[in-house]
Amino acid sequence: MFKSVYSAGLAGIDGFIVTVESNSTQRLQNFEIVGLPDASVKEAKQRVRTAIENSGFLFPELDLMINLAPASRKKEGSYYDLAILAGILSVTGMIPSDIDLSDCVFIGELSLSGEVRAVNGALCLCLAAKEAGFKHIFVPYANAAEAAVVDGINVYGVKEVRELVLHLIGRQFIEKQKFDHSKFKSEFAKSSFDFSDVKGQAQVKRALEIAAAGGHNVLLIGPPGTGKSMLAKRLPTILPELTFEEAIETTKIHSISGLLPTGSSLVCQRPFRSPHHTMSATSLVGGGSMPMPGEISLAHNGILFLDELPEFPKQITDSLRQPLEDGHVTVTRTAGRFTYPSSFMLVCAMNPCKCGYYGHPTHECTCKPADIKRYLSQISGPLLDRIDIQIEVPSVSFEDMSKNVPSEPSENIRARVAKAREFALSRYKAASEEPESEIPMIYKNSEMGQRHIRRFCQLDDAASKLLAAAYERLSLSARGYDRLIRVSRTIADLDASEIIKENHVAEAIRYRTLDKKYW
Repeated sequence: MFKSVYSAGLAGIDGFIVTVESNSTQRLQNFEIVGLPDASVKEAKQRVRTAIENSGFLFPELDLMINLAPASRKKEGSYYDLAILAGILSVTGMIPSDIDLSDCVFIGELSLSGEVRAVNGALCLCLAAKEAGFKHIFVPYANAAEAAVVDGINVYGVKEVRELVLHLIGRQFIEKQKFDHSKFKSEFAKSSFDFSDVKGQAQVKRALEIAAAGGHNVLLIGPPGTGKSMLAKRLPTILPELTFEEAIETTKIHSISGLLPTGSSLVCQRPFRSPHHTMSATSLVGGGSMPMPGEISLAHNGILFLDELPEFPKQITDSLRQPLEDGHVTVTRTAGRFTYPSSFMLVCAMNPCKCGYYGHPTHECTCKPADIKRYLSQISGPLLDRIDIQIEVPSVSFEDMSKNVPSEPSENIRARVAKAREFALSRYKAASEEPESEIPMIYKNSEMGQRHIRRFCQLDDAASKLLAAAYERLSLSARGYDRLIRVSRTIADLDASEIIKENHVAEAIRYRTLDKKYW
């Protein structure tokens, strides 16, 4: 007898449908799985056999052949256990032949006791099932909340094999899992950090507000103890709230990496990733023998914070250059070619020298000139060129530290940031909707290309003269010039001005001068 049921596998952050073809014949007992399975899939034979027996069913004494189609695509992981089990029960008659499983997808790993264990990437797999036109998907109970985020497909959380069988034969139904959209909004507001905790540093807060409004990369330079890390950790609290689409995209990456908390359905906060400087290039960018997303992808739609930037090996920080430009990273391995999204804000913090006090007004630096040069040379010019805003973080004065009045809260700053983003977004949306428009749609100023700069970055005469002088004096590269224009555009947006004025350019120039002071 021949039967087909359906499962799904992962390729990068995208799922693909796998047809599990089951065939049984009256010959000596045998059980084989074909279709380019890896070792973990082949081991499903033992898991499925034992799970069936320990769930109170007899494993058939037949020659069983399971084919995972398409056979040309590598099958990895334990996603297919539940589908293989359903195929065997169907082809041997334990699930009656008149029960139609053609619109069902089965995902899950089996324990020897018959329990259905959670898998990574349930959201990606459910999206693939929906896009392929399936109506029902059976996933491990621990993954049900995550999969239920997808509209247009019925999601059932399965705890054990017996529960699945009783549902399929119509004796005891599993309740459909539902997603509460109101919970998504309520989760976003939760944060233990706030800018009201930061005393002083008004200029740095202004720079971070501009960075948040335009999605610009930031470098914070200052001596130890001035609050660089404290400021960076509070930056997500002034970024605009995640849209539902951004939350789905972010959750897919965290789900396949196994970082989604048990029972959680969505990543509701913008990611903040702060890897240690001892990490490898693969951990940062992604890859491995079984390719997985790296830190830059886990920071997608959020912030990647590199503390003590010069302590990172130069070849590792230089690997950021292409993803910063493209917004994605492509990893090529023998298993295939995988593209992971990596649109993030890069926030870096560093001391001006090894001891941390080079250029300090009151604390003497103990570093030799050659040591300072060697320390700063760990950061390449091309990487610096991709950092739009460079700001010094000075020591906080006693007067600021002794004030008992709280600083401006994140909520107020976020309101200004959101207003500036809306001002910019309405401009880009209107242009992209024009008849025969060649202006691609973007969502923040840091994404502007040459077409956007020519169309939307109109300077008055005074601003043009100041920009020309800055270009010569700072010896800006073409990329540095574009980034200066983008920051000026964001400052103008915060003022709700369509024209970039002299004061907007002047402020942007102040955030591009530290490389001349230190490098």
